[in-house]
Order: sequence, then C-alpha cells, then structure tokens
Amino acid sequence: MKKIITGENNPILRQKSKEVEKVTPEIRNLILEMKEIMLQNDGIGLAAPQIGESLRIIVCQIDDKFYSFVNPKIIKTSKKTIIFEEGCLSLPFIFGEVERPEKITLEALDFYGKPIKLKAFGLLARVIQHEIDHLDGILFIDKAKNIIKEPQKEITL
Repeated sequence: MKKIITGENNPILRQKSKEVEKVTPEIRNLILEMKEIMLQNDGIGLAAPQIGESLRIIVCQIDDKFYSFVNPKIIKTSKKTIIFEEGCLSLPFIFGEVERPEKITLEALDFYGKPIKLKAFGLLARVIQHEIDHLDGILFIDKAKNIIKEPQKEITL
C-alpha cells in the first residue's frame, strides 16, 4: 500500500496534477486505495498527489458519507467566507487558520466516470477546496494565518 507523502517543500506536492483521461478500473482501484489510506490515517480528505499519484483525483468522507471526484473544478463560490483551522495529512503537526468561501459548486466525474455537479457548504466545501488546492500544488500553509507547529512527541514502546 502507498504511503502519504509529507513535507512542505516536497516536489510531488508542489506540482500541478494531470487530468484523468478516462475513469478505468485502475482509476477506481486507486480511488478505493485512497479511501483506505485516508481512513487509516484518520483523515477526512485526500488528494492523489499525497500518495505520489500526479492525477486530478480527490476523496473525502464527511458524516460517514464517502465522496470521490475525478477532475474536480469549482465553478462557483459564495461571496461569504469563513475562517477555520485546517491541518493536513501531508503536513503533520502543523495547523493554521484558512479563509475559504462558505459554499461552492463543483463539477467532476464520479467513481464511474459520469459527470456530476454538486453544491457543497460547510465542512464538505472546505475539504473539497483544500484537496483541489493539492491538485494545483498548493498547500494550506500557503494561505494560512496564525500557523502553529506542534512539537512532535516521541513515542516509546
């Protein structure tokens, strides 16, 4: 199984991902693997570049509902924004306040390659925006204020 790539200067996390030409069984397997990795690491969102795949795919799970989006594009955002603390599986022990639109409208392909349009708000909208940033090589620390780096605790067994 793939591992989560970490580091704010990691070149894989800083490059723009490629569009997926077609949702194939391999792409669906990657989506399922991303879901597993996200859940094993107690995440609520994951972008393909975070596991070394430079493809425009994101997954998230909010309130026990799983979402996967291939080639996601935000086509509309609300004027109203909300500031909220974010963290990232690729930047462990770092947190910061990020201002993002409260509501978004998204177009993407679903798990089967069918076009979908989704209106999202609240935490789902925030997670989608955070993960799409990954597809463009943007990390939340690039937008965050009041960044906190927690000291890493050593675990002895």
